[in-house]
Amino acid sequence: MSHTAHIPSHRKPRRSASKLAVRAGVAGGVLSTLAMAGTASASPSAEPVAETTLEMPVLTADLGADVSSAVTTAAENTRLAAVEGELTAQEETARTGAAAEAKQAKADAQQKADAEKKAKEEADRKAESERAARSSARTTLASTSASDSGSGSGSSVTKPSRGTGTVTAPATGSAAAIVNFARAQVGKAYVLGGTGPSSFDCSGLVGAAYRQAGISLPRMSQDQSAAGTSVSLGSLQPGDILYWGSKGNAYHVAVYVGGGKYVGAQNSKTGIVERSLSYDKPTGAVRIL
Repeated sequence: MSHTAHIPSHRKPRRSASKLAVRAGVAGGVLSTLAMAGTASASPSAEPVAETTLEMPVLTADLGADVSSAVTTAAENTRLAAVEGELTAQEETARTGAAAEAKQAKADAQQKADAEKKAKEEADRKAESERAARSSARTTLASTSASDSGSGSGSSVTKPSRGTGTVTAPATGSAAAIVNFARAQVGKAYVLGGTGPSSFDCSGLVGAAYRQAGISLPRMSQDQSAAGTSVSLGSLQPGDILYWGSKGNAYHVAVYVGGGKYVGAQNSKTGIVERSLSYDKPTGAVRIL
């Protein structure tokens, strides 16, 4: 054998690094498993841990549609609440405004009524003062004219008294009964609808006076002014009925008592009075006797 001949080597073949790493990993895993098993066998047994499984609900409805519907309903409810609130506010404003207008209208009406009442009272006072002045002057003239009449002769002598009617001699007979009764009521109260004996209205006084002469007259002033025969204010005699307004539609009546005067139930303020024709000139007269 040649000394150069190849002699097989007795050394083991070298393993690759990768194979060594794999074997080391497998060995390490086995050792770890054995160590854990030993530890488990050495420690006391523990109760097994119960596992809990949560089941999620299954959605069977269309979630998107439900959300959309809920949003729409909420929006509509909000809108309706806003509309209702606005209507309530408008109603409250209207009530407040109406109450204020009614209060102002009442105040204006009361102020107007007070002003009219004051003006009327002032006008009445002025008219009363003027009438009193005229009455004083006419009374003096009437007294002078009456003294010139033929007293005691039984005849009637008349003299005009500047547009206030006529001045006549004292009444006799039925006329005297009427005149005397009317004058006896002066000072009594005026009461609408009164026919005596303590109070009268205008037609109630005239009717009561004529009953003293046995004559029955209609109750109302309109009818009394249409009774008998019309006479002029320049030809008056005691007992004639004077009226204010139109014949058959008079609003006031009185009894002419002679001397240019009459007795009448004027109003609730003055009662029954005797006054000159010039105080409140009548429209006309009628004669019953």
